[in-house]
Amino acid sequence: MPNSITSDRMITNNRSGLFAQLSSPRLLIFLILLFALGLRLYKSSVHGLYLDEKFTLINTSGVSLEGYNQHDVFFTPGKTYFTPKEFWKEKPLKDYIRAIIQTDIGNSPSHYALLWAWIQVFGLSDLSIRMPSILFSTLIVGLVFLLVRRYLRSDSLALLCAFLTAIEPFFIAYSHMARNYCMTIFISLLGTYLFLRILDRRAEGKQPIGLYIGYGLSFALATLGHYLAVTIFLCHGLYLVLFNRDLKTYIGLGLSTIGGAVGLIIPWFVFGGGKYTFQTLAYQAKLYGGLALTNPYNNGFGIILPATVGNVVKKSIPVLADLFMFSNGLSTDTLAFRNLVIAFALGCVAVLVIHRFGRGRSVPVWVSMLIPLLLVAGFAIYSVQSPRLIVAAAVPLFYYLLSQAFIGYTNRPERRFLFLLVLMSTIPTLFLIAIAFRNGHTYGITQRYSGFSFPYALILVGLTVREVFRQPTYLRLTLAAVLLLQSYYIADLLYRIYEDQAPKYTYYGHYRIENPYATAANRIKRMYTPGDTVLYPSPRTAPRDEVENTYTTHSIIDAQYTNLYLPKDATYYQRMDTTQTDRIILVKGSTKQRVTIFDFEGTKYRY
Repeated sequence: MPNSITSDRMITNNRSGLFAQLSSPRLLIFLILLFALGLRLYKSSVHGLYLDEKFTLINTSGVSLEGYNQHDVFFTPGKTYFTPKEFWKEKPLKDYIRAIIQTDIGNSPSHYALLWAWIQVFGLSDLSIRMPSILFSTLIVGLVFLLVRRYLRSDSLALLCAFLTAIEPFFIAYSHMARNYCMTIFISLLGTYLFLRILDRRAEGKQPIGLYIGYGLSFALATLGHYLAVTIFLCHGLYLVLFNRDLKTYIGLGLSTIGGAVGLIIPWFVFGGGKYTFQTLAYQAKLYGGLALTNPYNNGFGIILPATVGNVVKKSIPVLADLFMFSNGLSTDTLAFRNLVIAFALGCVAVLVIHRFGRGRSVPVWVSMLIPLLLVAGFAIYSVQSPRLIVAAAVPLFYYLLSQAFIGYTNRPERRFLFLLVLMSTIPTLFLIAIAFRNGHTYGITQRYSGFSFPYALILVGLTVREVFRQPTYLRLTLAAVLLLQSYYIADLLYRIYEDQAPKYTYYGHYRIENPYATAANRIKRMYTPGDTVLYPSPRTAPRDEVENTYTTHSIIDAQYTNLYLPKDATYYQRMDTTQTDRIILVKGSTKQRVTIFDFEGTKYRY
């Protein structure tokens, strides 16, 4: 009998130990990171590069769009043909800088430098050039976990926030783009972590030289990844002014920031492409401001409205809503401004009822019945009968619970950390709104420019979700049902992102096939024989103004994009065909047979 009892205890202890291992934060965050990586890898190379990604590839190859630095290849008088070997001739640093100026206003040099090095090792397939974004997007998940665990002291909350970051549609969509956003968001988030660690070490009376150096580098690399990253570092400065009185901390952070600026940022603005950035921004402000007044809808850039209070509010609502997962998808375009106002008003009434009557141990029955009723009452007068309006009505409740979560933190450092989260969740978007009023148009109020706020907003969402499940049963069940409904919409959005049907995230509302230019290049490599000639479509150029004028009469873009995927030492004979605008054609040398390699069908396959 004693042996049996001992055996039972050993089995129980082994089971407990196994459960503890399986539920350990380290294992769970590892599984979440694997899950996040899988979500980002899925269909990451299925859809062809869109315009900005093609600019990325052009810039990392040192090629100026329409051949400014390739006159000897395309425009030498009397020279009809060109080859991939000529296209790929060695290019000096100034060519790379000029390419960045032309297509990206001198922005993102740190991203282009990283991607150039990456391409030298891993090549320039679509998956390869998107892989840095995939990896940085995954690393954001891990860094959010570390940030929450250290500064809110909760493994469970850290895991929840990491999971929310893993499934955030913005991070999944932008991980599929060979652009600067995921890298810059990660570096600015790393800068936030280093900033807080510096304050920790200074509170211990230490001088963290390594952290100062890391912070200065993160400031410089993030700013040179995307100039709007500076809004996050401005939040650091504001936080420091409000809550820190240590002169040595000011000196250390000041020197690290100045060091990053002097070492990397200023040289780029003085000697690199940055010196053209402000000129281009001024030109764009004038151009878009004019279009907002004269041609707001059919201008070739998208909808650009004058920066009236009403227009700015309507443009800002979906941007702010999408930052917080529980309000993602709430838009005046689909739900109507009037309906959203009604839903929010009903939600505010629910907040007042809960605050006055629904927080005690014994909640009146009428309260538990009224709250769900208020969330659906608007359907009697809504002009759009969408279940999303239930979510909209619940939004004030979620913000109320977030405020209650804040109140639950009585420790001063934790409260200050929460304040910093609020700053970094809102300042980037408020900055965009201020710029919109300054420039007179709404074109810059867009999701990707407020993307630096997502990691911090997701932590606030995690706090809110946790608070939901701490509420009385009636409220917990009601809001859990709303979260379940919103989860359906998030899942549907992810499906549409993967299927290229979410224009806000993918910029396309129709399915993109695999990279047409890589496909054409592969067909050329397979079918070309000595004596053949490749013809590229060459439509007439139509610059809108002097800035867009490349001083060429016919476009060579299709030839440039295709040659990016041809062997660098190939001697295929190629020429431009100004008689047609859509087809890449292989003319067989022996028979003169014309074989269509690829037909772009106008703009259909020119993403």
